[in-house]
Amino acid sequence: MPLIYCSVSQGAVTLAEYAAFSGNFGAVAREYLDKAGSSEGKFTFTVEGHTFNFLSQGGFTYLAVADEAYGRAIPSAALDKIEGEFRSKWSDKIRVGASREGALNNTFGKQLKQIMEHATQYPQEYSKVAAVQSRVNEVKGIMTDNIDKVIAQGEKLQVLTDKTENLMFEADRFVRTGRSLQRKMWMQNCKIKVVVAFAVLLLGVIIFLLICFSGTNCLKKQH
Repeated sequence: MPLIYCSVSQGAVTLAEYAAFSGNFGAVAREYLDKAGSSEGKFTFTVEGHTFNFLSQGGFTYLAVADEAYGRAIPSAALDKIEGEFRSKWSDKIRVGASREGALNNTFGKQLKQIMEHATQYPQEYSKVAAVQSRVNEVKGIMTDNIDKVIAQGEKLQVLTDKTENLMFEADRFVRTGRSLQRKMWMQNCKIKVVVAFAVLLLGVIIFLLICFSGTNCLKKQH
């Protein structure tokens, strides 16, 4: 039989469970609940020829125990089925910290039984579902990686754009500064020329006056 035992837990409290035949599967599962519920995702532990397959998601931990010879495809697909059924009907109705042991045995426990029996009667269907789900997860992983790369590339382009804009701003400021400096130098040059011209003119006047007042009549007409 592919599936031997299934359960749904919240923390250390088992809300619903179903076993195809008697055994200590629930007791063994409780030993691994803390490990499986510490982070979200799928985890598998092998104990005495049986695989304990966990799915931790949304604050709940789902378990499917199977014979090791059946592999992990069928238990994995069954976990996805159990999680989907529970989430759609019960997850919003169970309050954190208010759950009690076996609270859903009479309701969701029956659905666990149906899922287990269906997996036993049509194992190939669950194998195909697991294969498709694995492919979907693979594609999702590739798409996520590609999106991350695009985002990273976009960030690099944004950095390059910012640097280009900064360079353009600096170049424009350099041109404006150069023009301002050029105008200042031109004004300074004009001032120097005016000062030099005035100095030459003043020197000429001084020389002229010195000659005129040295005893020589500069304005006397010669006959």
